Amino acid sequence: MGAQRREFKDSFRKRSWRLLGLCNNFSYVVMLSAAHDILSQERAPGNQSHVDPGPTPIPHNISSRFDCNSVSTAAVLLADILPTLVIKLLAPFGFHLLPYSPRVLFSGVCAAGSFILVAFSHSVAISLCGVVLASISSGLGEVTFLSLTAFYSRAVISWWSSGTGGAGLLGALSYLGLTQAGLSPQHTLLSMLGVPALLLASYFLLLTAPKPQDPGGEGEAETSARQPLIGSEAPELKPGSSPNLSLQERWTVFKGLLWYIIPLVLVYFAEYFINQGLFELLYFRNTSLSHAQQYRWYQMLYQAGVFASRSSLRCCRIRFTWALALLQCLNLAFLLADVWFSFLPSIYLVFLIILYEGLLGGAAYVNTFHNIALETSDEHREFAMATTCISDTLGISLSGLLALPLHDFLCHLS
Repeated sequence: MGAQRREFKDSFRKRSWRLLGLCNNFSYVVMLSAAHDILSQERAPGNQSHVDPGPTPIPHNISSRFDCNSVSTAAVLLADILPTLVIKLLAPFGFHLLPYSPRVLFSGVCAAGSFILVAFSHSVAISLCGVVLASISSGLGEVTFLSLTAFYSRAVISWWSSGTGGAGLLGALSYLGLTQAGLSPQHTLLSMLGVPALLLASYFLLLTAPKPQDPGGEGEAETSARQPLIGSEAPELKPGSSPNLSLQERWTVFKGLLWYIIPLVLVYFAEYFINQGLFELLYFRNTSLSHAQQYRWYQMLYQAGVFASRSSLRCCRIRFTWALALLQCLNLAFLLADVWFSFLPSIYLVFLIILYEGLLGGAAYVNTFHNIALETSDEHREFAMATTCISDTLGISLSGLLALPLHDFLCHLS
């Protein structure tokens, strides 16, 4: 009987953390999946009747063989990542002073606001403001929840990562599926408003408060029953309860983290340079898929790979994440060469490469944070998790900044 109860609690904890990861990253993923639609289409201000008359295309660069939008999809990437970068840069220096619950509440509100703002937008500029809200939501949520893992068993990192991978797959697949089924981008975004509500419900009603013995332990299934966080936030989750590290201690921990931070930056730089710099340019005219549909399929397949590898920690653990960074950079070089020389004969080969790209990215993420959880002391773990969060965001931001001039250069080639 006792074993069954422990198994049930363990399963319940898994579902809570997976839901948190899924809901937190959902709006971020959807905005990237909608990037081509955001930049290639906008509704006229007068078109807000009961029946959506459909989008009006922005003129493309017809002189280019790439069928380019007037602005690179990297613009959406930057709007979706730069606010996250600012949040993560500030996180190690003061976020521990803020309670977790208000942060989660603010994150959920921003996610809902992003869907509403983009859905009812009449211009690219306003849509990008909605994308910024999605960025604030996912960035603040990631810092908050990864820091929170320091108060639980190390196993929750695998569950959280699996949830974030699920967000990528479900977000990209739902946007692709609903738009393929004939739903307008506006109605597709509005149909996703339940996800921010699920985030708040998962945190306040499903997630259970940790006990002091959780950090560093693997057997949280053997702890007694916990109470939901709502109305009973544990002392460990209150501001200032984590050890106050000196600047010297923080610098020492940061230097030790560089072994993991640098390869994760490289992995995310390479894969998002591909995703937001090259996806739009990997255009095949000899298929039944339109340009927008090809872009959505690329995003979905990438997220499928991420989901599979972020959920693979139990069967495959990788100590040397530098190897993943090298392989991802080779992916970037290969696809950049194809954009330039157009030597791949079929879009299905690109589909396979993109799936592989997602596998590398997801594996780098989950193994990096798992290795850090294993190798940092209890008093340093919360700071280490919040600090390493900057890696993927920094790599993504750099890729967006470089993808913009690449887009302009290639799209102005005759």
